[in-house]
Amino acid sequence: MSVIPAAPQPGPDARSLTPVEQRVLGALMEKQQTVPASYPLSMAALRAACNQTSSREPLTDLDEQTIHRTLADLRSRELVRFVHTGTGSRTVRFHQRLTEFLALNEPSTALLTVLLLRGPQPAGQLFTRTERLHPFADREAVEKLLTELAALSEPWIVQLQHQPGQRDPRWAHTLGPVDEATPIPTAQPTDRDAVLEGGADLRDAQVRTGYDAMASGYTQALHDELAGKPFDRWVLDRVDEIAPAGPVLDVGCGPGQVAAYLAGRGRAATGIDLSPAMIEEARSLHPELDLQVGDLRGLLKPRDAAGWSAVAAWYALVHLAGSELGEAVREFARVLVPGGVVAIALHIGDEVRHVTELFGAEVDLHFVLHDRHEVLTAATAAGLVDVQWYLRSPDPAVEVETERLYLVGRAPV
Repeated sequence: MSVIPAAPQPGPDARSLTPVEQRVLGALMEKQQTVPASYPLSMAALRAACNQTSSREPLTDLDEQTIHRTLADLRSRELVRFVHTGTGSRTVRFHQRLTEFLALNEPSTALLTVLLLRGPQPAGQLFTRTERLHPFADREAVEKLLTELAALSEPWIVQLQHQPGQRDPRWAHTLGPVDEATPIPTAQPTDRDAVLEGGADLRDAQVRTGYDAMASGYTQALHDELAGKPFDRWVLDRVDEIAPAGPVLDVGCGPGQVAAYLAGRGRAATGIDLSPAMIEEARSLHPELDLQVGDLRGLLKPRDAAGWSAVAAWYALVHLAGSELGEAVREFARVLVPGGVVAIALHIGDEVRHVTELFGAEVDLHFVLHDRHEVLTAATAAGLVDVQWYLRSPDPAVEVETERLYLVGRAPV
């Protein structure tokens, strides 16, 4: 049975997309496949998806006004639908209809999505870059589908002529200009080291002061958050299952929910946090645990063991600069026993957010959304092996709208 969809029936002007329209529709198509739990997208999520610094060419810096205008134009052409999620909700979210008008199946959608987001590409790149959207068997399967799509009576894909120095032909969509100078505003890569502008000591003081101020409100809101996070519990269960016998460490422990969860599975658990007030909150909730003020960049090994069997860092890296990631993960790996496990959960994205109020307290904090590839590189550089990673979409009812990355890796035996 052929994988070619039915002959496309594009809506009005579906084949004259501006570069900005291509970026908006491509971002919606990508997130519909990769984070379905948070789709349709809010304006904030759509802007982040359009401007992210990974899997995008060129990089952009689209503002909300530009995206709003683009969405209105696409809506008038029936290429986007505005929806309200939940009974009585006033939050508008956005759903793309391009795949409906073109009658695309999953493999074809994957190819068009990557072409909209990254421009003309050879089949080999398309094979690699569509992996999260559709698992093609090999490069030949991609080339076969591209050839069939280009042979449609109204093709939306075309093979470009060879250019000097090119090894393989590139393929492009025909839904709008693709190989021209683009009017899309270009963006500079996210400066994740901006948090160190006043020095690491000032940043650390702001983190300590901020968490001391919000310790009570934070604890009240989040001390039992794992009860509503089945995937987090699954990852922690996995850590307990594969880590060798021995004590475990929860860095940046906050009110101690992760340490307490691992202790509930029979582990001798210790927690450390930079904030003395947060440690006091944790001790009041979990007097049975060993909870101490400490810095995750200067870890001690356990008193009665050669090293930790596992080190968990649940959103503990959110205030570190990008350049500090490698050192932090190396520190986690340094204090493990052979075969010990590092488990990390963190927000990923392409921005640094400044927050001045949190859980009812005034704070001066910068939250760094790290790059997935930089986190994985840090794990490899730290010598971890058997590294596994997972992406999770947020629960929009209770969580900030960022993607979550979970990484689990072992120290060599």
